[in-house]
Amino acid sequence: IRFALRLESKSLVTSATMFAVGVLGNLIAIVVLCISKKEQKETTFYTLVCGMAITDLLGTCFTSPVVIATYVANRWPGGALLCHFFSFSMLFFGSAGMSILCAMAVERYLAINHAYFYSQHIDRTMARFALLVTYLANIVLCIMPSFGFGKHVRHFPGTWCFLDWRAMDPLGACYSFLYGGVMLVLIAVTVLCNLAVCRSLVGMKQRTGIVRTELCEQGGSRRFFPRLQSVTSAAEIQMFWLLVFMTIVFLVCSIPLVVSRPAGDPLRFIQPHIRPLGLHFVPEKPAAKGLREAEEGSGAG
Repeated sequence: IRFALRLESKSLVTSATMFAVGVLGNLIAIVVLCISKKEQKETTFYTLVCGMAITDLLGTCFTSPVVIATYVANRWPGGALLCHFFSFSMLFFGSAGMSILCAMAVERYLAINHAYFYSQHIDRTMARFALLVTYLANIVLCIMPSFGFGKHVRHFPGTWCFLDWRAMDPLGACYSFLYGGVMLVLIAVTVLCNLAVCRSLVGMKQRTGIVRTELCEQGGSRRFFPRLQSVTSAAEIQMFWLLVFMTIVFLVCSIPLVVSRPAGDPLRFIQPHIRPLGLHFVPEKPAAKGLREAEEGSGAG
């Protein structure tokens, strides 16, 4: 069954613009990482950042073109197979990106709060292994609906597919809460690690100020001050502001969505990953409800 979708042209412009910005931004990030200094490329954090940029770029390229094609053709360009692929891509790249960001936060936490353990056990090989485990684990998590543990359906306005978060069958409901729970845990760990690192960096800066004051009172040489200042300013302070920004973004994007959605709606945990793709969820209207019911009856188009 084909559905005559009533799609607005301004939504096409918005989706195309966000797709272009997403691709361009990630390409610029990858180029900057490639031309960075050799010593920076050898760090664990660099490896994770590269993985994050590539993952986000692939996620944008795998999903946004389908949305744009739907707007252009004014109909879903494929059948159930494309719907399943689109939904899997949304699930995988959303959770994989969040997992890598969580790994970055944990890596910074260990580097700042447990420096000895970090120096002995964390390196680029460990980062590559973490990326591999992240991808494999998320493939297993996100492929479950394709084998009946969950259900893929098209959502209003008919331009994208995702989990049926209103599924009433036990398996569908359990998977929705499983995926939402995993995302919530990743967000919580990321925020907590970032806050812990920020607290440590503030403490380090305060202790540095005390040491400088004591050296000054004791008539210590001023030539030690620039070196002491560079240790805190060049690295720790930059990471401090970066992590503060990341924490604020996560709180702004996550808390309002969690509070505004009903307690039984797992979509509230993955909305931040839908919006960057230009896919905006709106409350289901009567016409959308009819589309959804007809879609479910036809097996996702």
